[in-house]
Amino acid sequence: MQYGPAVRRRKLGAELRALRARAGLKSGEAARLVGWHQSKVSRIETGRSGVKPADVERLLDAYGVQDAELRELLVVLAGSDDRGRHHWWHAYRGLLPSTYSDFISLESQASVMRTLENSVVPGLLQTPEYAREVTRAAVDGAPDGKVDALVEVRLARQDVLRSNRPLRLSAVLDEAVLRRTVGGPGVMTRQLDRLREAAHLPHVRIQVLPFGVGAHVGVTGPFVIFSFPNTSDLDVVVLDHLTSSLYLERKEDLQAYSEAFESLQVHALSPEETLDFIAGVAHGA
Repeated sequence: MQYGPAVRRRKLGAELRALRARAGLKSGEAARLVGWHQSKVSRIETGRSGVKPADVERLLDAYGVQDAELRELLVVLAGSDDRGRHHWWHAYRGLLPSTYSDFISLESQASVMRTLENSVVPGLLQTPEYAREVTRAAVDGAPDGKVDALVEVRLARQDVLRSNRPLRLSAVLDEAVLRRTVGGPGVMTRQLDRLREAAHLPHVRIQVLPFGVGAHVGVTGPFVIFSFPNTSDLDVVVLDHLTSSLYLERKEDLQAYSEAFESLQVHALSPEETLDFIAGVAHGA
């Protein structure tokens, strides 16, 4: 099972290795250009060790990489947040499981997020009341202070949809997400209103998969696909489990889940039909 930091290190290393090869340099030659030992370049390229953003810049200079967006992305993967909110979740260390921190890190760096949800509204689209009820259920018996902090984290994550370069979010929601009463009718009505508001944002696409579709490729469970600008080599699929998250990065896995998501979108209601459907559920909530 691979977790966030290892995935990012390995993907960053693979991209740097490809750029070095494209520049016609051997690892020893690259090391000499930046004044390092060859072993450091090898450790970075294989993902065995992390690398500072400044060192990534040095390597990119040595490889003659001029593409500003690619440079920025690789620097982001090395540890800098391109939305100017550098690792804000570190303030909650000790509270957040490492897999959740890793997920937030990927979410803060990605340009596109595709998600299938079968049970609850995606965290990026939750109202504070709904988030509190979901969090309380997930950490049953936790003191109010911990619940409050976890809700703060969930709401802070939503800033990726309000930044200068917002995350592009495509969400397919099983009808059960809308029908499951979380926190009572009032909470659900306001949550459904929130979904309708979000659906009007130019960078948010929401589609509902009605019960009438029957069995579908997503019945095995929810998943998230993160994509990054300029290169699909950095994309990753995240599967959540009760105590951990599984990160899939093989091209075969990415292709399978991308095709699954496309199939779900085809069978789901259109964004326009989804708005009407949510409105209908809200009126009956």
